[in-house]
Amino acid sequence: MNDRIHFTKGHGTENDFVILDDPDGALELDAATVAALADRRAGIGGDGVIRAVRTRRAGIEAPADAPEWFMDYRNADGSIAEMCGNGVRVLAAHLQRAGHVREDEFAVWTRAGARTVAILQRPPSHGGTWSVRLGMGESRSTRNARTVEVAGHMLSATDVDMGNPHTVAFLPSGLALEELDLTRRPALDPEPVDGANIELVVELGQRHVVMRVFERGVGETRSCGTGVAAVAVAAALRAGDDTGQPWTVDVPGGRLQVGWTATGEVTLTGPAQLVADGATLV
Repeated sequence: MNDRIHFTKGHGTENDFVILDDPDGALELDAATVAALADRRAGIGGDGVIRAVRTRRAGIEAPADAPEWFMDYRNADGSIAEMCGNGVRVLAAHLQRAGHVREDEFAVWTRAGARTVAILQRPPSHGGTWSVRLGMGESRSTRNARTVEVAGHMLSATDVDMGNPHTVAFLPSGLALEELDLTRRPALDPEPVDGANIELVVELGQRHVVMRVFERGVGETRSCGTGVAAVAVAAALRAGDDTGQPWTVDVPGGRLQVGWTATGEVTLTGPAQLVADGATLV
């Protein structure tokens, strides 16, 4: 691929993405191109690549009533992912800024289905922080689904499906979250067929937890939106909290809020920033 590609760089709680504006589906992305764009030394750098493309031009199967815009999300290694919560918030900011969407509330299509977006706050200047609430759909949980091996400890873990797979484990007292070595992926037993994002969690207070995450196809990241939602779901389940009150989840890149609608849909609220625009050859 030798064409000049225009891009936007954005992040949500420091989970960062290369955004490609491709309304008419002209770009053909392969795994090697995505990996080159996401390379932090030889490319632009990011935890993933998001192609903003109209659903009808994306070359995918979608229902007739699917939203106009599709988030074609790829992990940094070029692999395809079903969903990315931080990515949808950043994509929403991009679609608004580019003039593709003018409403404050709209939906985007993902490989996990439709996700609703509400723009709560726009930045006063270029590069400022947007506030976006995202409807994440309903979660599915399985307690004690597998174990996670961390620092010589075998921890019972809860599987949470947020449109993509997560395995959530709470650390015992005496095991410091900040001291864990996550340069290598923790082992799961049994290993999920399609892999999983792995979240390690410590309770901080009432409806307040802190986490680190090892993402499929990336490694440890500063944040993971679907992972934050999965952690709140698992934490509420563990605490026996069925009030629907919001949980606060701290990540290395910032803080996010997870709530539930009256119908049980999980919501994720947090910042999004568009920090740079440019062009590159790949």
